[in-house]
Amino acid sequence: MALEKITRVSGRAVAVPGNDIDTDRIIPARFMKCVTFDGLGEFLFYDVRKNADGSDKAHPLNEARFRGASILLSGVNFGCGSSREHAPQALQKHGFRAVIAEGFAEIFLGNSTTLGMPCVTASREDIARIAAAVDKDPSTEVVIDLVDSKVSFAGQSAPITVRESARDALVNGRWDPIGELIEGGGDAASIASKLQYMGA
Repeated sequence: MALEKITRVSGRAVAVPGNDIDTDRIIPARFMKCVTFDGLGEFLFYDVRKNADGSDKAHPLNEARFRGASILLSGVNFGCGSSREHAPQALQKHGFRAVIAEGFAEIFLGNSTTLGMPCVTASREDIARIAAAVDKDPSTEVVIDLVDSKVSFAGQSAPITVRESARDALVNGRWDPIGELIEGGGDAASIASKLQYMGA
């Protein structure tokens, strides 16, 4: 079964401002004891969202008006720090399908791409415009177009940049290398059966 070709992502957005938001802030290490990634979404940004007693702090993700947002807006060097793949997994399990930021840490971007979750960059000014639009009306639909390299919102648009290797993988349905390997298992077995040394 072919992987989904991801050419555009649309949904409501929420801004979590700040630069150098690292993977430990995205998902604190003490929640990484799970065997699978299921349930990680509950602990997304836990230490900045929750008090010691579990009650809510003031945080955009705790605001009812942004509940269900699927596109995250942020700043420079998002996903820096340790290379844990739990960070993009936590974002995805929470319901996010894409991130728009001023820049991304290299490994975080790669881990997100293999989940089919685009990470696209935009200027600080354009991210501020998107954030202002969704703050004014949280129901605003934000559309990320990976083919035309633009984001549309509230009757406006802005250019985005997508790493070409990531863009190619997403729009052509080649973003999950393990899925590709499994999908090509029959072909690999067929070729292997024709190799004399494989039967030795």
